[in-house]
Amino acid sequence: MTLLVAVAAQLSQAAVPAARSAAADASEKNADPPVCDRAAFRVVVDVGHTAEAYGARSARGAFEYDFNLRLAKRIDQQLLDAGFNRTVLLVTEGRAQISLSKRVAQANRLSPDLLLSIHHDSVPDRFLEKWEYEGEPFGFSDRFRGHSIFISNDNPARAASLRFASLLGNQLKARGLQYTPHYTQAIMGKRQRILVDAQAGVYRYDQLRVLRETRMPAVLLEAGSIINRDEELLLKSPEHQALISAAVTDAVEIFCPKRPPSKPPSKPPSKPPAKPSPKPPAKR
Repeated sequence: MTLLVAVAAQLSQAAVPAARSAAADASEKNADPPVCDRAAFRVVVDVGHTAEAYGARSARGAFEYDFNLRLAKRIDQQLLDAGFNRTVLLVTEGRAQISLSKRVAQANRLSPDLLLSIHHDSVPDRFLEKWEYEGEPFGFSDRFRGHSIFISNDNPARAASLRFASLLGNQLKARGLQYTPHYTQAIMGKRQRILVDAQAGVYRYDQLRVLRETRMPAVLLEAGSIINRDEELLLKSPEHQALISAAVTDAVEIFCPKRPPSKPPSKPPSKPPAKPSPKPPAKR
């Protein structure tokens, strides 16, 4: 009888840690999920290129910048409507590298929780064919279509950038939109990219300054190919823009609770005034 009591006591003691572990697991599962503070969470929606440096030309001669601005405005408005009141639409002026430096500097000054740069894609010149639209000659390529998403491994928030990029790609996919796989192909030459998320269509593009030199999670979306004649028309449609905007908003909503809102950069502490150096002893 004594032996049986001792064994029972040992089994009871051994069960205590397991019971505590199970209770901890149950408590974690029943814990409230993190909440997104939309009023504090800041998204910068960057309009790719400028009116002076307009980027690519579409199959019908339209400027990429106009596509970027139109879609970015819609995304900005949808985020504001969803309660992300600190959202900023970032529009810059000037030519190429000067405007890009301004864009990066301004984004860093705003200290957002996320930067999304909006672009539309084209193809290398060697893939272009010729056609006429309204009596004028233009280049086109119907060979490729679809969106693509880019991150930089040199971004200081690389893991968070990839997390949001994957969320965005999956939200676009859930709405029936397909990413383009042609960046993985050898025919792209120096424009060939590494696919880091094959499900969501996320590529690495380490050299992009808007991704590499910014200090927050940063993602670039090529919303589609405006050099593809059919896709150009699709990208102009309000219905397609609404699909992309909804995908962005849902991705931000999922990303937001997992990232604490950023704080404005604190000023460095002021240095105490330097003490005057002792005077050298007078020479005798």
